[in-house]
Amino acid sequence: MKILTNIQIKEWDKYTIENEPISSIHLMERAARTLTSAIMRRWGKEVPVILFAGPGNNGGDALAIARLLSEEGYQTTTYLFNTANKLSDDCATNKERLIACKNASFTEVISQFTPPTLSKGDLVVDGLFGSGLNKPLNGGFASVVKYINASQATVVSIDIPSGLMCEDNEYNVKSHIIRADVTLTLQLPKLAFFFAENQEMIGELEVLDIQLHPKGLEEAHTLYYITEEEEIRRLVRPRKRFAHKGNFGHALLIAGQYGMAGASILAAKACLRCGIGLLTAHVPQRNNDILQISVPEAIIEHDNSDDYFSSLSSNDSYEAIAIGPGIGQHPDTALAVIEQTKRAHVPVILDADALNILSTHRGWLLQLPKHTILTPHPKELERMVGFCNDSFERLNKAKELAIRQQIYIIIKGAWSAVVTPEGHVYFNPTGNPGMATAGSGDVLTGILLALEAQGYTPEDACRLGVYVHGLAGDIAAEKKGEISMTASDIIDCLPEAWTKLR
Repeated sequence: MKILTNIQIKEWDKYTIENEPISSIHLMERAARTLTSAIMRRWGKEVPVILFAGPGNNGGDALAIARLLSEEGYQTTTYLFNTANKLSDDCATNKERLIACKNASFTEVISQFTPPTLSKGDLVVDGLFGSGLNKPLNGGFASVVKYINASQATVVSIDIPSGLMCEDNEYNVKSHIIRADVTLTLQLPKLAFFFAENQEMIGELEVLDIQLHPKGLEEAHTLYYITEEEEIRRLVRPRKRFAHKGNFGHALLIAGQYGMAGASILAAKACLRCGIGLLTAHVPQRNNDILQISVPEAIIEHDNSDDYFSSLSSNDSYEAIAIGPGIGQHPDTALAVIEQTKRAHVPVILDADALNILSTHRGWLLQLPKHTILTPHPKELERMVGFCNDSFERLNKAKELAIRQQIYIIIKGAWSAVVTPEGHVYFNPTGNPGMATAGSGDVLTGILLALEAQGYTPEDACRLGVYVHGLAGDIAAEKKGEISMTASDIIDCLPEAWTKLR
């Protein structure tokens, strides 16, 4: 699924008007009816509805909703803010239609505004400003936003919370943005919805189909996508009847200093649950016994050091290498990481301490082989690319790094983002807060290692890997609950996740 910019959404509206064909006011009416139906599914006629409408088309939507709700028997009170005495054409039309509706209370605010009392049982519909906003709210509109946010009323925003911009909010003022309980967005989610710092403004998100022309979406070029289940299903490779373990790759996992053997165990178990033919785990000698007992299916290769990764493993026997989970940052380890990576002639995945090592030796980033996969969480990414004010800046810096070095970056989070060397970004829809637990990242590393060793392309491995990882987490959450989940639960649910994708 594509994610479009604010400008592209406007162009899509225009394309629909010209090619359906349909008039602008009729398209607004269609959107308003869809929004009204969504509101009526959630709230009954006993709930007082107070609507705040701005002078643009978002306000026109709110005015149309007020009329439609009133016709259905809802008690509505509407405030239209027209302080500049200039309404969009469709907003003006819906103003006249609302005035003609006998059951609706309507006030047009030209100068002074006496705010209504907003109580806990009230429903506020936010239609002040939509996706076309390009600068932070200020003055009277900012005051209205603060007043709504200070109330105990339930707030539902039309398309996007007023004050929030669709992409870049780096210089926005958080206190001047509506904090919605529910956002009813039209046709597609906005890029800003995928950023953690905006969640408190968005609340629960529902995407409503208003039947914009499908060809308009097809023709739109974008760098941003949401991965869909059907895409993932097509990536999964079936196994041939006469296949043997040699057909499914030999992977090398370098993980776990002494005292962190758990990281290597989690990554190894995840790798083995994702179809790898053979797995060799390169570990310090003091971790031998626990690996042999915990993961008997893995081949154990000893480092020269008793306690940490210090000596290189041969690259010749493997189809993919993963380095990082729990390896620590000993100076000898740092040198071994970069040498092992530089000499690799197969796909490489770097995670955890390998990323921390890169962040303290940023020049080594320039030596990474093409198509290397990095799997940082936001703070690990910032250690490599520098401080970022918000998620939008962080994503852009990740794109710059991926393009410059021709590598893949997985930014882990609620919507894990796969960033490609072409600058494309794929947001992953699976996963839940229960996965925010120690070892979850090690599990992902094991999954990615198995997929690359089996011959999946780096892009397919990244997209399939994060999807399966999140899907297993979702299955685990259903069984264990988000609070009680552990990384081992994710591994235990990998078989069911793979079964669901067949």
